[in-house]
Amino acid sequence: MRCLYLDLDGTLLGRGASLVHDGEGRVSLQGMRAIEACLRAGVEIVLMSGRRRIQVAEDARLLGQSAYIFESGACVVLGADQLGPGRVASGTSSNLASGTSPDVASGSSNPASGTSSNPASGAPSDLAPVAFSGRSGASSGASDAMAGRAGAPAGGEEHWLTGDLQPGELTIAQQIERSGAPAMLLERYEGRLEYHEPWHLDREVSHLFRGLVDALEVDTLLAEQGHGQLRLVDNGVVNRRSPALAGLPHVRGYHLVPAGASKAAAVAFHRQVRGYARDETFAVGDSREDLACAEHVGCFWLVANAVERDPSIGVAIAQFDNVRVAEAGHGAGVYEAVVSTLVTG
Repeated sequence: MRCLYLDLDGTLLGRGASLVHDGEGRVSLQGMRAIEACLRAGVEIVLMSGRRRIQVAEDARLLGQSAYIFESGACVVLGADQLGPGRVASGTSSNLASGTSPDVASGSSNPASGTSSNPASGAPSDLAPVAFSGRSGASSGASDAMAGRAGAPAGGEEHWLTGDLQPGELTIAQQIERSGAPAMLLERYEGRLEYHEPWHLDREVSHLFRGLVDALEVDTLLAEQGHGQLRLVDNGVVNRRSPALAGLPHVRGYHLVPAGASKAAAVAFHRQVRGYARDETFAVGDSREDLACAEHVGCFWLVANAVERDPSIGVAIAQFDNVRVAEAGHGAGVYEAVVSTLVTG
């Protein structure tokens, strides 16, 4: 194995988003041992999270890694050490412009479900060459401002998989706000949806909500209201809510993102850039959005708490033949997935 794509909240991290506690708040070093096992085996670790750039960048740095995926696949950041000779750093690509992952460019993809008429398989080197449209740390204009922000790659590149919505004078999050879509959703689902305070602030791309809605129903509503360039990502159960949501049986986190942005597309993009064959990679997560990555890796693991909190996810698992469910949750489940995968190859 050469690369692990790893979710943070609800997967590697336990209660209180702690690396050294399990889901019940008990001290556990299993997550750290999983990281150690990967590093000793020479396996690259790419964190993929709905968190903001600065948070994921710092987490990646603490693990000694230079590549990461933030805001639910909206952007892939590559460190300077990952840019091979002859790379085109500032070209353009119709794949990236449309928000479609490079290795499903010739097929119709659905990042939300992880299905595609042209599933990625085999080595990415078998695919057509990709022209990269990332912004390097040495770029100019709006890119200079981007690279100057905390968490931007020093001498590396950032690749936006957000379709027509690109950062410029306005962030993508500001562009989405101006479209009126967030306000429309909050009004339509009053009592069932609210901003996930305080983590909804200072985001570059997504609008972060919490509540309990049907994401597919919301996507249909967005399309009907002229916001088909957006989709709502269900990011799993969260523990915070305001009194306004007190009547809900449980509360889930949701990201309103550009339709082309997904963890699955980001994983496929990174895998091709790094030249990894599909069966040289694996991933671990706890949500349906994470599960969609199964199409692009050799093996995908769900930690046990994913199924405990959302038993219906079993229906989604049936779409794939390479998904396993760990017996343990959170960091211990990641350790189980890492050791089992490294031992079996």
